[in-house]
Amino acid sequence: TRAEPVAGGLRLALHHIESGQTLAATVRLEGDLPELTVALSGAATFSSPIRFPHPFVTEPGTHLVVPLNEGISYPVDESDIPTLRLVAYGGHGICMAFWGVTDGTRGQMAILETPDDATIDIARSAGLLHVAPGWDPQHGRLGYDRRIRYVFLDHGGHVAIAKRYRAHAIRNGLFKTLAQKREENPNTDLLLGAANVWSWEKDAPELVKEMQSAGIGRILWSGGGSPETIRALNAMPGVLTSRYDIYQDVMDPANFPSLGGVHGDWVTEAWPQDIIRTTSGDWLRGWAVRGTKGDWYSCGVICDRQALPYARHRIAADLAARPFRARFIDTTTAAPWHECYHPDHPMTRSQSREWKMKLLELVSSGHHLVTGCETGHDAAVPYLHYFEGMLSLGPFRVPDSGRDTARIWTEVPERVARFQLGHRYRLPLWELVFHECVVAQWYWGDYNNKLPALWEKRDLFNVLYATPPMFMFNRELWQQERERFVRSYRTTCPVARAVACAEMTDHRFLDATRDVQQTVFANGVTVTVNFGGQPHRLPDGTALAPLGVIVSGM
Repeated sequence: TRAEPVAGGLRLALHHIESGQTLAATVRLEGDLPELTVALSGAATFSSPIRFPHPFVTEPGTHLVVPLNEGISYPVDESDIPTLRLVAYGGHGICMAFWGVTDGTRGQMAILETPDDATIDIARSAGLLHVAPGWDPQHGRLGYDRRIRYVFLDHGGHVAIAKRYRAHAIRNGLFKTLAQKREENPNTDLLLGAANVWSWEKDAPELVKEMQSAGIGRILWSGGGSPETIRALNAMPGVLTSRYDIYQDVMDPANFPSLGGVHGDWVTEAWPQDIIRTTSGDWLRGWAVRGTKGDWYSCGVICDRQALPYARHRIAADLAARPFRARFIDTTTAAPWHECYHPDHPMTRSQSREWKMKLLELVSSGHHLVTGCETGHDAAVPYLHYFEGMLSLGPFRVPDSGRDTARIWTEVPERVARFQLGHRYRLPLWELVFHECVVAQWYWGDYNNKLPALWEKRDLFNVLYATPPMFMFNRELWQQERERFVRSYRTTCPVARAVACAEMTDHRFLDATRDVQQTVFANGVTVTVNFGGQPHRLPDGTALAPLGVIVSGM
């Protein structure tokens, strides 16, 4: 409704039609940089997202660049790409607070400088995809200035976009390397180049001996075990012992008689006083469990403000009996930052993030454990060592992957083949920003041997991105596929270990079809893979076979 000049830009008076509220925006050029910032402010109250600024239009032939888990690239003119709403405040959204668009050389990107209540919409206008920002209310108000930075790039494509965000992450304290973490906890070294193995076989030490004798030398053993099992595994070279744990879901004990079993990691004593309440006063529904008669029963969600005492008590008692060296904390970075309206422990999303990070810091620093979490988000980089699920794009996993984890799929769903293992869409955005900070892995319902028809291709992603594989098996499956497990390990893990503490400096498409791709690391290692079905001749004359890989510099 009004505009006036200010130093470096303009101040705009805005009328938000949907809510009838008055807002202000300051648009400011950033000195001599090809960047501008937009800050939205005001005392507005609202109940649905404010969508401002409006999205930049896109042009045919360009690609969106979106940090959906590891990263994805969408051709803007591909008409059947699904539209999505993604939060910036949880791993099942965008795991880094930016997006971009590029023609392969030039690019434009946006950095959400206040991501705790931010969202993006991947939407379509005039037949072309674009990305639009949105701002969710903080307890019904704007609450604080919402800031977004637009950056314009004349070269470098998606790599330049990722590297600009890397600079932002370093400047904002999100950056801590694995080398630094290894100095603080030498057991971190056991993680580097280790295959993540989920197995619940009772004779774990004997199984691990078989694996190591076969050639799988470095193992993150995630399946837990008895005190005797953990001590025996700790005595083996190259083995990092871990277990599953969670501080989110809690079931109403009144439902226990209707369930087939009670999850040993539910913090039952948190019900009902420490669970999240919504604006209506009702309790927030979390993970659901099917009862013995087919009915579903939802867990409540522990308020993040209340979780630490439970974790502190449980982990200390557990370690006194079972000397694990690592621990996997489920859901903390996968679930969104939550608001809580309980009168005894109200919480904003920003406070939720802060308490979640305190929980992870308790595990990694307080208990001196190599720590992993689900899916991943850059807010947790200073506190964690690995993410299970960063390599797996959440919307494109096999159906029910979080429940039916052990099922081996002999058929390949179309969306999995096209997007999850779709080399023409995927980008290593996370690796370009944080490769030497956190080890990225597949999801435990989406591991290397989950779909045998795509196993070899999944290994190619691991070696290209220099990340280790994940396996899930029982003894029978191990014996049936022993040679394949060993080949997978030998293809991926030596490279993952060699460059674990090195920056990924470049990622290139070497042909027009995006079948042949190459990554470059700061320590001189270069990895080239051919995802396609035809041989490809490299500039030096080397022929790269279909599904082939060449590693140099090691």
